[in-house]
Formats: sequence, structure tokens, C-alpha cells
Amino acid sequence: MSSEGEFEGYGGRHVPEPLEEPLAELTAGFEAAMDSAEFHERLESLQKHYGGRPTPVFRAETLSERYDANIYFKHEDLLHGGAHKLNNTLGQGLLAERAGKERLIAETGAGQHGTATAMVGALLDIPTKVYMGRKDVERQEMNVFRMRLLGAEVEEVTRGNEGLAEAVDAAMEDLIENYEDTHYLVGSAVGPDPFPRMVREFQSVIGREAREQIRKLHGDLPDACVACVGGGSNAIGLFHAFKDDDVAFYGAEPGGKSEDHHSAPLSRTEQDEPQVFQGMKTKVIDEDTENHSVSAGLDYPAVGPEHAALQELGRAEYHAVSDEEALAAFREFSETEGIIPALEPSHAIALALKLAEEDRHDTILVNLCGRGDKDMQTAAEKFDLS
Repeated sequence: MSSEGEFEGYGGRHVPEPLEEPLAELTAGFEAAMDSAEFHERLESLQKHYGGRPTPVFRAETLSERYDANIYFKHEDLLHGGAHKLNNTLGQGLLAERAGKERLIAETGAGQHGTATAMVGALLDIPTKVYMGRKDVERQEMNVFRMRLLGAEVEEVTRGNEGLAEAVDAAMEDLIENYEDTHYLVGSAVGPDPFPRMVREFQSVIGREAREQIRKLHGDLPDACVACVGGGSNAIGLFHAFKDDDVAFYGAEPGGKSEDHHSAPLSRTEQDEPQVFQGMKTKVIDEDTENHSVSAGLDYPAVGPEHAALQELGRAEYHAVSDEEALAAFREFSETEGIIPALEPSHAIALALKLAEEDRHDTILVNLCGRGDKDMQTAAEKFDLS
């Protein structure tokens, strides 16, 4: 990776001139913080005493027996707020405070990142505004209530596909207008440099913990790590600690309703050339195709540039998981292990079970990156739970 945040030719910083200076300032602030023992001490203290880290790794006994494999889960659903998102928002919130920013803005799809940003805004006493697509406001209403209760302003975005990509656009426009006093707290490993590097750094605590925990539980490293991938922050957070190990990486992308898997930029049979999208060079689905996923957090038309690079290098495989497969895994995991997962990691669970069923790996570690409270209305409708 170059100093400009490129990953095998992906990534970089492709932005309009007004964003050059604020991103250069953010990069300098981030790199200085990474060299600051005081910054790391405060972050680690908040991760432990506010966030509840470390989160455990556990062996799913029923699924392991059923699929004749050792299936382990990293319990990020137990992090304060119910998802892995707090790892990143705590880190970026402290960066914003250190830089003297007076305002936080964020985009959100499933609402988990927006909620985690609102939590940190309240914790650090920084006013917060969250952009959220209209269709996501409707299907993730409970998280909208949570954000507002935490004191954040939620602005509904009604342009285009009314989803996560449009929320990112709106937040970028806000940053251009207000960069002097505003920190844009990007929620995934996407966007112009330094955001993919920064988000990976703050999410890498997942993999560092999991690597040591599974060695103690299992006596060895896993054969494979599996995580869902929209933008890809929870996946890169898990993968990074195992990058130099003989451990296979699998990303579960959203296949949506269509057997053509239009919503999965890395899993498509015929992939398009990389494009510059929202400040980064990466893989993007056909612009004429409306992306869709049953999980709002994966409903994004591109992927983080480091994931595109991992695929290019042959270091990771990415497979589309349909809505139907994710919902089946959602229900099976709930009924067998007594844990209701979010629909996002349900895609990873579905892929992990398929890998086990095909006898591809004996020991599989899955990142359970969020709990399913926010998805109960969808589940009630799909499974007739009334």
C-alpha cells in the first residue's frame, strides 16, 4: 500500500478540490494519533469500560455437530450498542475531539453506525447529524428512534435509490460546506484515503482479540474466517490480524432477490472494470442496476478498496448470498444457538454453513457483527411470527 492509501491500485483519494485540504488535515491528525500513547490509552479505556471489550469467541455446539465442523463466532453483537460499529465511532470521535471539531456527521444504512455515532456524540458532547435514506428510515425505524433519543438529528435522504449510497453523498456535500468545524465519521472501510485505513485500524481490534481467543479455545488458528461484506468494515477488522497466517478469508456479499447477484460487486460472474466512486477506486455494480438487499447495512453498490485488492491478489474469496439464504440462516441460528443475529451477519452464517456442508474447512470463525433486534419487524413479516 502506498502512502496515498492505495491497495494494489485500488483506493486512493479521488475527490473534488474543496475536499483535498480537509482530507490532508484528517490524514495528518490520524497518523499523529496513531503515534500517540495517550490517544491509544484513552481509546482502549473507552473500549473496555464504555464499550464492553473484549467481546468473547464461542463455539456453536449445535451447528458444529450438525455440520460436522468446528464453527466459532466472534461475539461483536455483545458490544455496547449491539454491533461492531462502536469500535470505529469511538476512534473517530476521539480524533474529532483531538482536532477541535465541533460537529459530527455520519451516514447510515441499517442505523447501527448512526446509532454508534450518536452514542459517541453524546458521550463526548459533540452535536451530531446523521444522514439516512428514506427507505432505510422506514425499515429501520427503531434505530431512528434510538438516534434521536441520544440527541442526534436524523435527516432523511430522498434522492436516487434513497439508500446508503445517497446518504453518503449527502454527508460528503455537508462536509464540503462545513469542513472547518465538522468531522465526517465514515462508517465503513470505504471512501477516499484516509477513511479505509482509519476504519480498518479501529476495527482491527476484532481480529486481534479473536486470534488469541480461538487459539486458547481451539488450540490452534481457524482454517477460515468468514464475514459479511457491504462496504466491508467488520470483515477487514476480522481479516487483518490473520493476514500473514495460513487462514482462508471469505466475504459474504448481498445477493439480493436476483439469482444474477447484481448487488454483489465482487461476486458477479462478469465483473466490470474498477471505477472511481465516492472518492475511491474500487469495484462497483452496474450503474443501471438498482442494488437491493434484505439487510440495509449491506445495501451498497460498491465495496471497500482493500477487499477489491484482496480478491485481486487471490487472498480472499467473495460469494453472493441471497436474501432467502440469509433469512434461512437467521432462523436456523436463532433456533439452534439461542442468539438472534442481525440480517447482515446472517449472510456470513449462511456462507459458513455452506463451506462446512461442502467439507471445505474443519474450523471456521465467523464474525457475528450485530444482533437482530433491529430486524425483528422484517423477521415477523417473513416468518409470520404474529
